Amino acid sequence: MTDQTQDPRIHVHELGSRARKAARSLAGASTEAKNRALLAAAAALRSREAELLEANARDVDSVKDSKPDSFIDRLRLTPERIEDMARALEDIAALPDPVGRVLATTERPNGLVIERVAVPIGVIGMIYESRPNVGADASALCLKSGNAVILRGGSESRHSTRVIVGAMQAGLEAAGLSADAVQAIQTPDREAVAALLEDVEHIDLVIPRGGRGLVELVRDKARVPTLLHLDGNCHTYVHESADLDEAATVIRNAKLRRTGVCGSLESIVVDRAVAPDFIPRLTAIMGADCELRGDAEAVAIDTHIRPATEADWDTEYLDSIASVKVVGGLDEAIAWVDEHSSHHTDAIMAENAEAARRFMTAIDSAIVMHNASTQFADGGEFGMGAEIGIATGKMHARGPVGLEQLTSFKYLVHGSGQVRP
Repeated sequence: MTDQTQDPRIHVHELGSRARKAARSLAGASTEAKNRALLAAAAALRSREAELLEANARDVDSVKDSKPDSFIDRLRLTPERIEDMARALEDIAALPDPVGRVLATTERPNGLVIERVAVPIGVIGMIYESRPNVGADASALCLKSGNAVILRGGSESRHSTRVIVGAMQAGLEAAGLSADAVQAIQTPDREAVAALLEDVEHIDLVIPRGGRGLVELVRDKARVPTLLHLDGNCHTYVHESADLDEAATVIRNAKLRRTGVCGSLESIVVDRAVAPDFIPRLTAIMGADCELRGDAEAVAIDTHIRPATEADWDTEYLDSIASVKVVGGLDEAIAWVDEHSSHHTDAIMAENAEAARRFMTAIDSAIVMHNASTQFADGGEFGMGAEIGIATGKMHARGPVGLEQLTSFKYLVHGSGQVRP
């Protein structure tokens, strides 16, 4: 265990130096060795379940009186969630290795053969907040894609993170790979985050996963490249052609399955043509489980809905609260969602295929869904095994960031003695 009195910048520099060496070695590791490490790490998570639950209980106890229930839900581990983490590692092991893929081949008139080949990015800094499973997912995705990772979990999950990192390192060592490929910043000093964001000597990419405050801090302070994941102010629009019972069922799942995840629905947009029929169904299916805040039209239709404020339209609640807006058709719905969405995940409930196509084409979000819960905005659900985050920008990667998105590429040029005239 690192001495927590150590200067945080020195601590991060030392982690980075070890990670850089591990990344060079891991880049050339065989698929078989990486898969062995993942399977051994999954076994280590299962064997350390009691230790991990005890550590997590300490984390929960430290914040249970100061944080909302949705935060505690993101932080809390159960035997089922630990098993899900272990299975995610096994799922990633079963996926094709993204490293070494030939992305394109060109043969030039002079006989040169040029290949574009996928390679690891290098050393990734992962900064995240309360969800301990992010550390396992990020470590596994980085390992399989040949990248070393330095984790900086939230201080509230530090005990859980320590055990998870120990399991990942046990898996690496069992496969004959460097344990330094997965490390964690062990000091709670916030200066360590600044050091990570500025360590251009060792860090190739920083990925933040958390609330807007964290993401904006990384965006504004980083000297190393970043892959940003902004908040999830996710919308579902109920078109006039929607199956209203299906829409109500899907929306309940999208909002209440887990309120603290970034794909949780925050705003319900209802076509005026079906609002009198749909809104009472919505309030009935939500019942006392969700507080609804609506515009004047929604409140007039059903008094179970409280009046919304202007701030509600742009709020990621991550709680059992949702806003309700009535609009006058598809064009108005598109304009409203475009104005207020965080461009993470938005959805339309519609039986009219042309309306669905127009909505999905016009909405400029990383993920756009048709007749499905926004809670499917998840790398595991997309067949990626897991995700390191949902990228809401437009460069390099967008949407769930999995194995392929954690690689870059280089060109391999094969000749037979050619010289340039």
